[in-house]
Amino acid sequence: MVNSILSTGLQGVQSGVDTVQRAAEDIVSATTIGPEAGLEADPETASGDDALANITEAAVSLRRGEQQVQASAAVVKTADEVLGTLLDITA
Repeated sequence: MVNSILSTGLQGVQSGVDTVQRAAEDIVSATTIGPEAGLEADPETASGDDALANITEAAVSLRRGEQQVQASAAVVKTADEVLGTLLDITA
């Protein structure tokens, strides 16, 4: 039981890290102007509203990923404490 809780917590941490990574990449691509970003080379013709919306969505995803990592880390910590308590009881 503790192992499955620990595993779930670790999966949550990994998922949160992946979310943060994607959000960071989205922020970089939304703030990069040029052919490599798939945007017009001329900043005058690039849509500022779309870029702002993309940055806003990415910032929200970044925060959501951060909170997921924090919550999952708390699950891992609790599972570790429960495991320690069980070991103390049986010792």
